[in-house]
Amino acid sequence: MRFSLGNFLWRILDLIIAAIFIYAGVLKALDPVQLAHDIDHYKILPWAVGVGLAFYLPWLEIFCGLALIFRLFYRGALSILTSLVVVFLGATIAAKVRGLDITCGCFGHASQNWSFPQHLALDLGILAALAVLCYCSVARARANASPMPTS
Repeated sequence: MRFSLGNFLWRILDLIIAAIFIYAGVLKALDPVQLAHDIDHYKILPWAVGVGLAFYLPWLEIFCGLALIFRLFYRGALSILTSLVVVFLGATIAAKVRGLDITCGCFGHASQNWSFPQHLALDLGILAALAVLCYCSVARARANASPMPTS
């Protein structure tokens, strides 16, 4: 693989997104009971489902972040993380529309004092970065699959 500025920047974005999800996953894995309460505040899922998610989702985020770093199941990890962010954005917007005052729990207690627009901006930024990584991954796969022209 030859070096290019585009590849370097793409890899840096990979590592930033991976670090965000690993960090958020570790914080949530350390306190799954609080995460279960945070999930319950959205008033979308039954308590038992929220508890199950509180124990499962942090590890999914950690493993997907590691997959981005080590390039193992890369496109699957991107798909899962993109889906998680889309679902979370939908749940957050639905909670706000219903007038619920929620704490997302994504970054532990550090994010509790953020406003809704700050949470929304961060989530949309992460979603945009994931979309760029997905697009680059598909474009790279197509470029590697296309036959080389012969002269």
